[in-house]
Amino acid sequence: MTIISWILLGLLAGAIAKFLLPGRDPGGLIGTTLIGIAGAFIGGWISARWMDHPITQNFYDGATWAAAIGGSLVLLIAYRLLFGNSRS
Repeated sequence: MTIISWILLGLLAGAIAKFLLPGRDPGGLIGTTLIGIAGAFIGGWISARWMDHPITQNFYDGATWAAAIGGSLVLLIAYRLLFGNSRS
């Protein structure tokens, strides 16, 4: 996949992660979007590196989506734990 498709996957994974973990985030919409993109990259890297599932050329691969969403969820949870709710 190209870098553009990873960014698009990250945007969608970030939206799905936000849907699965509703609530106010310290960074707002832009922060959540950037966390989604970073989570997609990290999830794909972990999947390829330690889970023996290479990053495929197919955008619609379920394991790639699961890794991207999982990475986004982990980063979103870590972000909330580290920075808390600064918007209250």
